Amino acid sequence: MRAATGLWRWRHNPLRRTTDLVEAWIALVAIVLLCTAVPLTGWAAGTSAYGSLSRAARAQQAQRLPTTAQVVRLAHGSASGPGSVETAGEERLRRSVVARWTAPDGSVRTGTVMAARQHSAPGAAFRLWTDREGRPAAPPMQLGTARAHAVVAGLTAALLAGSLVELVRRLAVRRLVLRRYARLDRAWAAAGPDWGRTGTGS
Repeated sequence: MRAATGLWRWRHNPLRRTTDLVEAWIALVAIVLLCTAVPLTGWAAGTSAYGSLSRAARAQQAQRLPTTAQVVRLAHGSASGPGSVETAGEERLRRSVVARWTAPDGSVRTGTVMAARQHSAPGAAFRLWTDREGRPAAPPMQLGTARAHAVVAGLTAALLAGSLVELVRRLAVRRLVLRRYARLDRAWAAAGPDWGRTGTGS
């Protein structure tokens, strides 16, 4: 609104410079883009992300099956390989155990997996996700999680688009201001002010 008001004011102002009118138009275009293109960019990015994530979530839910595993004993090593910062953080809440579970084909499997600390005692039962071959797998993504990630992706895209519009606007205005200063310097040099010079007025 301020840009539109400024544009209308500069239209009929005798003191208006060309750069003033251009700056007002740039502000108006930036506002239009922030109100239209930025939300559309966020919506498109969020919709696309949700489509991809929801398909991945449905595929994981179709390929991964829950089963009940029973702890045989604590494992000596880590089920996730060499130690790292992420592994150390995870092992504060989970422990590596040797467990036994039944695969989808009915066979009994034994392997090293991660279990919550409260379910890590020998003989404790806990829920374990496996693939169709009975190998341990991560829990499938839920549609709610996919939706949350899509919202974050949409907001991030909108924020980046808005930042880009504002950056372009600022660069354009800065160039206009530099052009004004250059013209003022040329006009000042052409006027030839002589006050302050030695012998002026003598």
